[in-house]
Order: sequence, then C-alpha cells, then structure tokens
Amino acid sequence: MIFKNGIINTVYLSFCWLLTKILYKEQKIIRFPFEVRGKKNISFSENLSTGRYCRIEAYSENHEKVLKIGHNCQINDNVHIVARENVTIKDNVLIASRVFVSDLNHGSYSGCYQSHPSELAAKRVLSSSPVIIESNVWLGEGVVVLPGVTIGENVIVGANSVVSKSLESNSIYAGNPAKLIKKYNFETESWERV
Repeated sequence: MIFKNGIINTVYLSFCWLLTKILYKEQKIIRFPFEVRGKKNISFSENLSTGRYCRIEAYSENHEKVLKIGHNCQINDNVHIVARENVTIKDNVLIASRVFVSDLNHGSYSGCYQSHPSELAAKRVLSSSPVIIESNVWLGEGVVVLPGVTIGENVIVGANSVVSKSLESNSIYAGNPAKLIKKYNFETESWERV
C-alpha cells in the first residue's frame, strides 16, 4: 500500500512539474488544481511553489499589476489571495494552508460613505486598501490578512490568527485579532515575551 501511494504521488508530482514548466516556466512547482483569475493583473517572480487548490485573483480596471508575488515564495494548499488595489508579497514568504489574504471588502464600514445594512451584500460597492507582506514572513495555518495592513519583515503569525492591523518586524503575533507575543532581541539573540 505504501509503495502504491508512493508511485501515485511520484506520478502526480511529475505531472505537476511538467505542467509548471509549460505554463509557468520560471516557477519551482505549481501543484494542480491551481486557479488564477486575472492573470494579466498578476506579477509572479521566480521560484514560486504552491500546494493544491490555490486560488489567486486580481482585478484591475486599468490592467495594472495589482498582485505581486516575490522570489522564492511557498504557498501551501487551499490558499486564497485576492487583490483589487494592491497586494504585495515580497521575497521568501512562507504561507501555510487555508490562508486568506485580501485587500478588499464588499462595502464600506467606516469613513464618509458607509454601506447600508439593507443593501444586498453582493451588490455593495467594493472598498479596498493595500496589503503588504514584507520579506521572510511566515503565515501559519488558517491565517486571515485583512485590507490595509503591512506585515513587517521576519514576522511569524500564529495559526488561525486574524491580522487586522499592521505588524512590527522581527516579531511573533497570534490571536484574533493578532496580538504581539514575542519580539526578537538582537543583543541577546533570542525571542523574548512582551
């Protein structure tokens, strides 16, 4: 049984590697199924690897690159990333499974114009605010990144956390909403509780 599963997995990975080299030449490996919507609005750098069932979406009225994924990023199974204004994922980012990253909302719930609760949710005007994920970030299993946040370099976000505000570099965050748990001390070369 183990031998059989090993052969099936080897054939599957070989198929994915071959399809990657045909469709996404500069990438490491894309595991299929892999869904891309608005490919002309997405900039992929080199050496991306993905898990299965990822959905990457970008919508731009001006045909601009509103979703940018940097070098050597690893995106695992069932990740959903959607961009309307700007989602930037810089180099060497690790994204665990079932992560959701979005720069948009159906409706506006602060500021001058706010959506009325009786409006149909699907018909509400889209509002957006940029998301930036700096280099060497690790987003744990099930993390949600909401519009308008910047996640600093070398940040770790714990599993099932909701990132609703910007996160400081060289830190560990967890919870809903994500709160600072530890910060790296460069003098002692250790992660210290806050």
